[in-house]
Amino acid sequence: MMDKINVAGRNFRVAIDGPDDAPPLMLSNSLATNLAMWDAQMPALAAHFRVIRYDHRGHGASDAPQGPYSFAGLAEDAVGILDALGIEKAHWCGLSMGGMTGMRMLTHHRERIGRAVLANTAAQMGTADVWNSRAETARAQGMSVIAGPTLERWFTPEFRESDPQAVGRVREMIHATPAQGYAACCEAIRDMDQRESIRAVEAPVLVVIGARDPSTTPEHGELIRDAITGAQAVTLDAAHLSNVERPEEFTRAVMDFLLER
Repeated sequence: MMDKINVAGRNFRVAIDGPDDAPPLMLSNSLATNLAMWDAQMPALAAHFRVIRYDHRGHGASDAPQGPYSFAGLAEDAVGILDALGIEKAHWCGLSMGGMTGMRMLTHHRERIGRAVLANTAAQMGTADVWNSRAETARAQGMSVIAGPTLERWFTPEFRESDPQAVGRVREMIHATPAQGYAACCEAIRDMDQRESIRAVEAPVLVVIGARDPSTTPEHGELIRDAITGAQAVTLDAAHLSNVERPEEFTRAVMDFLLER
């Protein structure tokens, strides 16, 4: 089921799959993608969970208001969607920006999250200059200029060569991302530092690390794992979008963790 849900005056595209009475699981997309980035995971996840996917503010078919954006606001968007659906508590799986939003959920809305997968993500990432440059480029030149360098960071050379269709689908998502939404999210990442706050996380957490991820490097993932008491980690032979590059291994790791007794 695909729907539009209004949260504080902003419309969000939301997709719901799986049995109504199954445990809820919320999926949160990366920067410059949309809810379709999870397509490869959906058959397995929807067999066991009521899966709620949504397009982040400024992405896909959700509204792209003028900035500034913050992870406080991005987490409140997710809480508002859960509220609108009458869901008190859900598991979480977020990749990159979706993982950053998940860390904010775990520290500021902890009663709303069961188990959490934080994939290819960082508690603090890059320099102000990097994010300012990306935001300025998107606003001035559009997303087509962003796509090429982004795909080179997101996928290994072998994967770009072996599965051009998958890479092409992600390229289309990047092109379809509103430049203003992308830029405002870049600035939210620029201003984010959750390295200390995540030490208070008490929920069960799985950190998924891409061994060849140049964006959120293995060191970024290891920092999160070490900061959260009891956190588990799994490393996949992938770059940044590990769920696209290694779909079977990613899905298996997430399923094993979420269904752990």
